[in-house]
Amino acid sequence: MNIRVAIIEDHAGFRESVTYMLGASEGFVCTGTFGSVEDALKRMTASDVLLCDINLPGLSGIEAVPLIKKKFPAMKIIMVTVFEDDSNVFKAIVAGADGYVLKKTQPVRLLQAIEDAAEGGSPMTPSIARQALTLFKERVPHAKGESLLSERELEILSCLVKGMGSDEIAEKLFISRATVRNHVSHIYEKLHVHSKSQAVVKAMQDGLV
Repeated sequence: MNIRVAIIEDHAGFRESVTYMLGASEGFVCTGTFGSVEDALKRMTASDVLLCDINLPGLSGIEAVPLIKKKFPAMKIIMVTVFEDDSNVFKAIVAGADGYVLKKTQPVRLLQAIEDAAEGGSPMTPSIARQALTLFKERVPHAKGESLLSERELEILSCLVKGMGSDEIAEKLFISRATVRNHVSHIYEKLHVHSKSQAVVKAMQDGLV
């Protein structure tokens, strides 16, 4: 089954190049492209993954995240942007974005990020993942408490905080991707969250990692 991908991007050249990439790649289909959040909220249909720029006319991509999540709860949102500054990274993750990659990311890595997000992961450019971890350690107060998570779930949560994808976690812990996804699902349920970014926030708030 194809992964359905929508795009919100005001730069026509980049939007068209990503659309072409999706059309030329087996297992992916572009369900719609939009130049603004407002247009997307009017016309966008349910998709598996949304690629969303941050700097947009009207509502920003970060402002769009909770609005889109409310309308399409199952849709995974990856911020695709040129911005690497602390403020945008932190705001995007707290807003509930499922991933954060840079526009300079190689096409094959962007396709992998889409696939990871569709499978419940939270792809991040490695430099962004390290930055996000540092930000949460600095900005989010710890409140140490007894964890409801198993030892294995805590291991996987630690990997998620480091920005690792499902394949990397499976390889590191010598388990299958299906087992990783199963553990991640249990982590979300126990922490009462719906995305990796929210799990990271919760982990930092409760001092779980």
